[in-house]
Parts: sequence; structure tokens; C-alpha cells
Amino acid sequence: MTELSDLELLDALGVEAKPNKKKARTPREERIIAGFEEVQKFVEQNKRLPAHGENNDIFERLYATRLDQICKQEECRALLQNLDHQGLLDITNGVAIEMADDIEDEELLSQLGVSRLDDSDVTQLRHVKPRAEIRAAEEIANRNLCENFEVFKPIFEAVKKELDSGVRITRPFKDNAEVKKDDLFILTGQIVYVAEVGEEFIPEHGRPDCRLRVIYDNGTESDLLMRSLQRALNKDKAGRRITNPSAGPLFADNIEDDDLPSGTIYVLRSLSNHSLVSENREIIHKIGVTVGSVEKRIANAKLDPTFLMAGVEIVATYNLSNINRTKLEKLIHRIFDAARLNIKIKDRFGNPIIPREWFLVPLFVIDEAVTKIKDGTIGDYIFDIENARLDLRRKVQQGES
Repeated sequence: MTELSDLELLDALGVEAKPNKKKARTPREERIIAGFEEVQKFVEQNKRLPAHGENNDIFERLYATRLDQICKQEECRALLQNLDHQGLLDITNGVAIEMADDIEDEELLSQLGVSRLDDSDVTQLRHVKPRAEIRAAEEIANRNLCENFEVFKPIFEAVKKELDSGVRITRPFKDNAEVKKDDLFILTGQIVYVAEVGEEFIPEHGRPDCRLRVIYDNGTESDLLMRSLQRALNKDKAGRRITNPSAGPLFADNIEDDDLPSGTIYVLRSLSNHSLVSENREIIHKIGVTVGSVEKRIANAKLDPTFLMAGVEIVATYNLSNINRTKLEKLIHRIFDAARLNIKIKDRFGNPIIPREWFLVPLFVIDEAVTKIKDGTIGDYIFDIENARLDLRRKVQQGES
């Protein structure tokens, strides 16, 4: 007997064999299912529901919004009921956002402040910004005219001079570094002054914050949160903190290329028989900085026009650590510039040389200046050449005795 096929056997038994046609799904239903499967995958991986919140990942916020919409639409619930092995449709996931029933991912992304890179994959995004960052940028940009800028203008003028002279330096702004009243920063190329600091409070994210009054060197001001200023400084690759003079502009925490791990400021007196030198020997001094031995530095003084082609004696040394040699020398020269010795000598080949590091300054004044350099107050003083002493800048400028 010829073996019957399955269909022939069923026909012989009087059974009608018609395959069940699977109902075709609409593109919208396919999108709903695909979107729900992404939510299910998130729950499976994270062992929790996706949550709203501006500090959460953008995809988590998208999934939370999508689940809200699915749960409130009966059509979606009916479509997904047999696929919901995690019971997500029976869990209240917060209050659903009021949107059109036929909402699509593009609209959800728009609500969340996000645009797609292309239409092929919702996971490829660009311009992704949390709402907190958007608000921070808006606060930085929202500046008003500072009505009493004349009060703050002298501060900016003084800071610029102190930066030029080395009395103040700038350092990279560290993440979430402290911000206090009277702090100074460089943000988007402008000097920023923290004029007022409000009372501390605890916002939703749980980290202490406070309201600041910030003045900019272009005559504007803004009322923004401390965290907003910190984020803006972190985001600005050129954002810097301007140090306080009391922190010591020459003794910084961050060693730069021209910094010395240790060094010595030395003060020398010349043994030259030049008439100008011999007549003022007790107050003519060379001030220098060396990383090595002072004795080795002056070993060939008689052959070096820098040392007036004559022997020298060491009259004072000051040991320092982590100093910036260039800034230190510029600072010393600026302080005593008015007392710089004007002398011309000839080197070994008969060429005229004008040494630049000799000054008509008493030793006790140099000692006082080094002390003020160490404690960071030197920026407040200027050398009064007529009275051979350091005086407060304001006092000298006003002509007081």
C-alpha cells in the first residue's frame, strides 16, 4: 500500500486542514511592540522600572515616558497583554505625561530636548543635553547690566595688573571645587567676580547649592546657582580660577614647566673698583635666583659681565620650594625697577654691556620684600626710592609721607 502523506491522511479522515493565517500587524503596532520590548530589556538589565528625572540617562527617561503612554492607552495594553511577562502593564509608573495618543519617538525626543542623528535607529542621538545643563547654560547667558559697576571696576583693574605682574596666577578649575565670596574666575574669556553668596539649600538632587551674585568685567551681572557656575567652568576648557595673592603666586600647588622643586634667592655685593660701585657699595646689590649652589653660580664672576667683571660676596640667601623662576624674577625687577643701577662696563672682548640685575636698594629692604613675597602681600607695596623703603601703593600714589 502506498504510504499516504499527512495531508492525504487528514483528507481521508474527513479533516479540513487549513493553516491559521497570522493577522498582519500595522506599522504602528510594530512600533509599539518594538518600543515595549526595549522597556522590557531595560527592566531585565536594571531590575527596576525606568524613571523620569533630569539627572537620569536620556534613554531611561525615554523609556519611562514610553511606558507611561502605553499604560494609559487601552489599545496598547490589549496589544501587549500577552507579551507582558514582567507585569509592567499592571504597575503604576507615575503620572502619565499629557501627550497625543498617537505619539511617536521623534515627538518624545523633542519633548526631552533631543534630536536624532538619523531616522534608522532611535539609539543614535546627538545634541543630548539634560534639562539641568540646559538651564545652567541659560542662566550663564541671562545677564543684566550691573547698575553699580563703578564699585567693582577697580577690582577688575587691579586683578588684571596683578595677573600681568605675577602677583596672581590662574589654575585649572577642578570639578565641583569650592566657590566662595570674593572668588575670581576666568569664564569664556571674561573675568568673573563672586560678589555675593546666598544661603545654602538642598535641591532635589540632594547636593548643597546656593544662589550667587556674579559680576563680569564687561559691566554685566547674573544671579545664578553655584552648581551652574561650576558646571560652566568645567565645560569651558579655558575656564580658570584666579588665585588669591595670599595663596602665594610663586609657591603654587601645581608645578609648571619653569618651576623649580627647590631654589635660592641670593643677594650679592660687588667687589668691583668701579667708581660708582665703590662709592655706593653698601647699597648696590644683585638679586638673583638659582636652582643650584650659589657658590658655583658665582665661581667665574670675574669673567662674567653679569657680575660686573669682578668678584662678589654673598650677603643673603633665601631658600624656597616650588617656585616659578621667571615669575619671581619679573616680580623682583618690577618692585625695584625705579632703583635699577644704570652702569655700563666692558666684557673681555671690549664690548659695552649694561647689566640689568643690580639695584640701589638697602639689604633690609630686600629682606622685607622677600618676606612680603612669601606671605603674598607684596602686590600692595611699591619701593619708594626717595625714602629707600617699601610703602603701600595707595599711600605713595596719594603723596602721603
